[in-house]
Amino acid sequence: MTKRKSKGAYMISAVAEMYEIHPQTLRLYEREGLLKPSRTEGNTRLYTDEDLLRLEFILSLARDLGVNISGIAIILQMRERMEEMQHQIQEFVQYIQHEVIARASAAADPSKGAIVPLRRTLPTVDASRRKDSAK
Repeated sequence: MTKRKSKGAYMISAVAEMYEIHPQTLRLYEREGLLKPSRTEGNTRLYTDEDLLRLEFILSLARDLGVNISGIAIILQMRERMEEMQHQIQEFVQYIQHEVIARASAAADPSKGAIVPLRRTLPTVDASRRKDSAK
């Protein structure tokens, strides 16, 4: 596979040449939903760098591992779900970190986390009075 050197959008003929595949293969991948290139007003397909990375992954599955189109579609769906789950886990970890910090600061000041406000000073009873009243 040829490595890309510049950023931008590529037409189907350039992509086919770069990856040594027939343009019909790219059209098939699009029909099957594996690739989704953008289109110009004249309906010309334009492949972005992100599309090319996805194509490289597809070609790796097909050429190196012998995965058929249906298998590639399943793998891509699973990959997208895993990325989504990873994003949700990261959000959850951030939420937990925020909660731990908030609760730690509340624990440092008992009046913030208390349901009933606490008194800062408690009355003390003189020990000698307690003995006198017990007699």
